Amino acid sequence: MPRPETPDLAALRPRLPSPLVPADDERFARHGVRLLLKRDDLIHPELAGNKWRKLAPNLRAAAASGRRTLLTFGGAYSNHLRATAAAGRLLGFATVGVVRGEELAGRPLNPSLARCAADGMRLCFVDRAAYRRKSEPEVVAAVLGRAGLEPDAVYVVPEGGSNALAARGCAELGRELRGVAGTVAVACGTGGTLAGLAAGLGSGQRAVGFPVLRGDFLEREIRELQQAAFGGPVGDWRLDGRFHFGGFARTTPALDAFAEEFGERHGLRVERLYVAKMLYGLTALAEEGAFRPGTTVAAVITGQPEPSQPELSEPERSEPEPSEPEPSEPERSEPEPSEPETPQPEPPQPSSR
Repeated sequence: MPRPETPDLAALRPRLPSPLVPADDERFARHGVRLLLKRDDLIHPELAGNKWRKLAPNLRAAAASGRRTLLTFGGAYSNHLRATAAAGRLLGFATVGVVRGEELAGRPLNPSLARCAADGMRLCFVDRAAYRRKSEPEVVAAVLGRAGLEPDAVYVVPEGGSNALAARGCAELGRELRGVAGTVAVACGTGGTLAGLAAGLGSGQRAVGFPVLRGDFLEREIRELQQAAFGGPVGDWRLDGRFHFGGFARTTPALDAFAEEFGERHGLRVERLYVAKMLYGLTALAEEGAFRPGTTVAAVITGQPEPSQPELSEPERSEPEPSEPEPSEPERSEPEPSEPETPQPEPPQPSSR
């Protein structure tokens, strides 16, 4: 494979700025609130949404360093692994995906990992204990040794793609929304999108993040990302952790019904693991009277459902291990299922047609 020079991301013809479309929804309108949809899912068919914004600066950095191989991490259904594999195919990078769950090595690949492999990604399965230590140099060195790779030839992209470069890339999302909406909502896995979004928004605007994982780790990680990317806290943001529906890759009949109704009404396929939870939470906030009459809110649509996405009830869609966020890509620390669940709010009422 030829060594990639500076990747010609413009040749991929990303749709930037992404479309911003009004959404007529009675659940917002009856409270005097205007809803907009920021369609980041339409940026690129294979590197959609926050994946484009987070990966693009890392791809440029990898090429500038002269490293021809991308190594990254994710769970068995990681959106981030799929996006990285696609980026490698499109731009001439070799890719290696470190997958949580050594037991998966002896099984047929699920549709998500099969897509990664079809795009040329080499999959390296590691046990869950090692995966929790994936940021430690000795663990990375062991993975590189197993793959027969020299450290100087490999550019490491963190799980979920969230690092300082990614946060700076997502700041452009905030800049695209300056002066447009008082509140901007986004789903959160690893926190990189929210960290950058908040930094890019203007004075008087607030970002609200809806974590798809249980646990209180995310606020700390967002602050650390902002410190690394921008030198300290920046922007007005908060998290609302009530709408995880049990954790990553968990759903309920109420969430599924909401997503179907919202998608039919507004003409989009609502991705369940992230986008549906954010939209559900944002709708609940409107019904609770959280926004003053006259407020405009923008919901960032960070991705679309995978055409081959299996039912969430399959055993493989278990919650991430305690160190993993995925987000589209999270896989971070969560309490064990036996711990008390956060009560989920009553479902928003279907809008009038």
